[in-house]
Amino acid sequence: MKQHFVITAFLIQLLFPFRLFARGIDEHINDAMVPLTAFMFKIIFFPISIGGISFPFILLWLIVAAVGFTVYMGFVNVRGFKHAIELVRGVYDAPDSQKGEVSHFQALTAALSATVGLGNIAGVAVAITLGGPGATFWMILGGLFGMSSKFVECTLGVKYRKINEDGSVSGGPMYYLSRGFAEKGFAGLGKILAFFFAVMCIGGSFGLGNMFQANQAFRQTVLVTGGEQSVFYQQGWIFGLIMAILVGMVIIGGIRSIVRVTTKLVPFMVAIYISAALFIIFSHITELPRAFLVIVQGAFAPEALYGGVVGVLIQGLRRAAFSNEAGIGSSPIAHAAVKTDEPVTEGLVALLEPFLDTVVICTMTALVIIISGLYTEQGMDGIALTSKAFEQVIFWFPYILNVAVLLFAFSTMIAWSYYGLKAWTYIFGEGLSSDVSYKLLFCTFIIIGSAMNLQVVIDFSDAMIFAMSFPNIIGLYLLAPGVKRDLDTYFERLRQGEIGRYR
Repeated sequence: MKQHFVITAFLIQLLFPFRLFARGIDEHINDAMVPLTAFMFKIIFFPISIGGISFPFILLWLIVAAVGFTVYMGFVNVRGFKHAIELVRGVYDAPDSQKGEVSHFQALTAALSATVGLGNIAGVAVAITLGGPGATFWMILGGLFGMSSKFVECTLGVKYRKINEDGSVSGGPMYYLSRGFAEKGFAGLGKILAFFFAVMCIGGSFGLGNMFQANQAFRQTVLVTGGEQSVFYQQGWIFGLIMAILVGMVIIGGIRSIVRVTTKLVPFMVAIYISAALFIIFSHITELPRAFLVIVQGAFAPEALYGGVVGVLIQGLRRAAFSNEAGIGSSPIAHAAVKTDEPVTEGLVALLEPFLDTVVICTMTALVIIISGLYTEQGMDGIALTSKAFEQVIFWFPYILNVAVLLFAFSTMIAWSYYGLKAWTYIFGEGLSSDVSYKLLFCTFIIIGSAMNLQVVIDFSDAMIFAMSFPNIIGLYLLAPGVKRDLDTYFERLRQGEIGRYR
């Protein structure tokens, strides 16, 4: 780690003389991306009108699936919760005779490193800024129902994964769409949907996977290093270049290298952030009932900040899906690498993600922001609002938050590089040239994201991420009956004591 800081400091000094020359680079990058982002956003978030109320079809697509899977799977998000924790603890982990690359815990941390990120810090602030405190209510609800979508897709990710000759694993919607649909007699449609998903997943890895992360990490770094006096001010591309080098040093090693980092990084970064949030919440424990009342009232208030009740609902569900990615199809790619012969077990482990990500961490962020009252002020959004809210109680916290933000961004980027790589190799094939070309392109987009404006980055990220859900949920609907049979059989065997405990 010390060597990394030395390299970073050297790069800053090396690139500093070029600041005046490069002052316009950030603006040129942003201007080039605006029209492309606007076009994609308009297509993905096309509105529909029901009873005179207009809202994006994509959100209806996600929430109907989440609620439907919750009911169809017998509320697996509730009845499978305790067993999921036991699986993560390794209680039912068999000896290493099972196929796969990583343990249940490692698969969960790899997936959490992608979902637990700046969406929990900056994304919540964006939702509250646009939709008011009531957006938190719909965010929590989206997380609870999203647990069931996550269960279905991650079970399928393991069930239809591909074990390569060298023992490595390739999995995710690309494989259960192509293989699962072929089993049902729809091989052609499955291949088309798998290809479309892979293309959008690559775009999502560039958007949410690194551009949004790099953008907000850069904004927070500028804030704590002097604002307009910072060496990084208006030099997002320099910050992005440094981050790209650090990310590249990890992702070269593949999934095993990634999980070695995430198993240490995720618990540490979550502990830092949650500890600070809990300190502020308990410091204002008497204001907690009022904060929850504001959330509930805001969720149904017609005079809500952005478009009334429907607007608040849209912002809450949109940011929940952006944060926990339930139904999007990204997490199955990481969970497919798990060592298990029971696909259902990994689906159960995966349903913990939306709970930890949205119900726990996002709610804590929202409470801190609401208690601060800063969300009513103009001119603050994203990471700046969250940072200021924490700073009101812990004056030095922006510096700690900057460390947390960098860790969140870093872990999300390395995890999403794996998602994008698997989608890339599904299209272009396995091999060294395919691997290297994607990773270089991925690191390039870190630089681009650091230089762009927040709203442009959010719109691009949303368009790519939500587009992935179209083919993914079609696949979930078709293949869900098989998952339900597997789930019922698994729980029956568990009741009969046929599944052994190893701890």
